[in-house]
Amino acid sequence: MADTTPAPEPLSEDVVRKVAHLSRLAISDDEIRTQTTRLAAVLGYIERLRELDLEDVEPLNNPMDATNRVDDDTPREGLTTEDLMKMAPGSHPPFVKVPKVLGDGGGA
Repeated sequence: MADTTPAPEPLSEDVVRKVAHLSRLAISDDEIRTQTTRLAAVLGYIERLRELDLEDVEPLNNPMDATNRVDDDTPREGLTTEDLMKMAPGSHPPFVKVPKVLGDGGGA
């Protein structure tokens, strides 16, 4: 059966400008030609991948021959307050001091 998929149009600099704008990327006019070439190469590689015959290829969910370990979800005794205070970088019993991560404290 012949492939009736139309050949992709060549990538234009206008298309790259539009993609950059939609992606909120600041690309100068000097960089447009380079980025057009690079993006065309990526799209060309994707087209090559589409030509592969994958009819008898099993899908992978992990490239390594590994399986996840699933333990029983059984409750166990937690830490005592004393043990927790020993492990904490700072404390004001019975509370544990943590760095500020919101507002002007940086972090997340």
